Amino acid sequence: MQDSQQSDKGEIFCRAPLETPKPLTGRASPRQRLLAAAVFLALAASFGLLWLAATNRIDISRWLNPCGMKQRWGLPCPTCGMTTSALAFAQGKIFQSFYIQPAAGILCSVLVITAFLAFIITVSGVYFSFLERFFTKVKTRYIILALLVIIAAGWLLTLARALAANARG
Repeated sequence: MQDSQQSDKGEIFCRAPLETPKPLTGRASPRQRLLAAAVFLALAASFGLLWLAATNRIDISRWLNPCGMKQRWGLPCPTCGMTTSALAFAQGKIFQSFYIQPAAGILCSVLVITAFLAFIITVSGVYFSFLERFFTKVKTRYIILALLVIIAAGWLLTLARALAANARG
């Protein structure tokens, strides 16, 4: 075997230096616990308001105007169905929420998981270091891009349903 082939082979199979893995959990600082409490309370209040609206205890229609795009062109906008889907989610009708507007179902699910983790951090003081690693490795622009793709995919589905309903009727 030639020397150049042996050096290439050595570079391919070289091992990375061993690092001690960081533990998945640690102790949360008072600041982290306070921030987690604020996140949990904000999300709990939001879902509480949605539940009150879904059970007709409060009327949110005075704060939300009808969709202008749907009124003008008869087609749903990218966020059409989000409120209805979130109301269904708050009532516990998870599958119905995903059917109405898949993007809202996904976003509500992510918010519930976020509230659950924030509650655990607040009450027990356990800090999940994988969250820190996730947000340091994944750039904010990628998270925003993922949200836009989810909303666009949900819009395409509601748009396809609206176009099919218009073609039938």
